[in-house]
Amino acid sequence: QVQLVESGGGLVQAGGSLRLSCAASGRTFSGYTMGWFRQAPGKEREFVATISWNDGTTYYADSVKGRFTISRDNAKNTVYLQMNSLKPEDTAVYYCACKSGSGYRINQYAYPYWGQGTQVTVSS
Repeated sequence: QVQLVESGGGLVQAGGSLRLSCAASGRTFSGYTMGWFRQAPGKEREFVATISWNDGTTYYADSVKGRFTISRDNAKNTVYLQMNSLKPEDTAVYYCACKSGSGYRINQYAYPYWGQGTQVTVSS
């Protein structure tokens, strides 16, 4: 069974930084796409960033470009989301997800595996 365990969420002031981690286990992830999504109260879950396990190709939502960086450490089976210049509108539960292949990488419904989520709160 694939398991994704997120950590690193918390409370931070606007302009601050936070680093989220996602520990993946249960299989080899060669050929997989790893993603971060977020959901704020009263809003739909939205795409944040993805990375290809094999070659590190990344995609970002326009709202986080230039501020967030997704990365992975294949030896540790861990995916990271470095969040800088945080804004109150970044407040949400952040979820790690993964799927095989590279198709539909920004569509949450294409991802069968999800972590439990970690809360990020940015105060103004």
